[in-house]
Amino acid sequence: MKRILLNCDMGESFGVWTMGDDAHAMPLIDQANLACGFHASDPMTMLRTVELAVQHGVSIGAHPAYPDMVGFGRRHMACSPYEVTALVLYQVGALDAFCRAAGSRLAYVKPHGALYNDLVRDDALFAAVLEACASYRQGLPLMTLALTDNTRELRLADEADVPLLFEAFADRAYLADGQLAPRRLSGAVHRDPQRILEQGLAIAQGEPFADIDGKPLQLRADSLCVHGDNADSLAVLRRLRAMLDAS
Repeated sequence: MKRILLNCDMGESFGVWTMGDDAHAMPLIDQANLACGFHASDPMTMLRTVELAVQHGVSIGAHPAYPDMVGFGRRHMACSPYEVTALVLYQVGALDAFCRAAGSRLAYVKPHGALYNDLVRDDALFAAVLEACASYRQGLPLMTLALTDNTRELRLADEADVPLLFEAFADRAYLADGQLAPRRLSGAVHRDPQRILEQGLAIAQGEPFADIDGKPLQLRADSLCVHGDNADSLAVLRRLRAMLDAS
């Protein structure tokens, strides 16, 4: 089994509204993608979640999004590349301030939701996020989707001199080319814990798994995401962590 990291989207609570179980999930993961206030979170949530990650030695990534709190960042917004660079820099800088205050450092950037998906299809937006990473700090990696062919992403990242981390998902259904199945499609999000576990292990082992049409798909990834808003996420994370550690 290849060495693959586990990551989870976290810090997505807001005020009295709670999303996920960060306190129990944090000890099980390697990387925490923390919301930066545009799709979820607030200053107190950001600070608490950064402190929790530092406590457990978890790498902290910024999880910037379109300014869409009502839609949880899952709705496309017609932002120009210049706007995308600015909004990513704004959110990265905000989260990094909390990291510095806690004696830590921002480790990478992983866009959220619709912005994450738009990067797969739009070279200009992908370049805009790369520009934000490169201008914020030399060597700051961008986490992006592992596809069946990431030649495009590697070329654009090489031009911007930004390292890439490729990510796959244990609990999302895939299209044949490795893109995530749109959430509007039935079966786009896996709910069965056993299926999530099996897909996660297949990705970690570099083995094929079924796409949304039941055809075999194989991906090479550096990090594996399990979403914290799934009711069974903690149980799956515990089993994945134990199996990966045992290997």
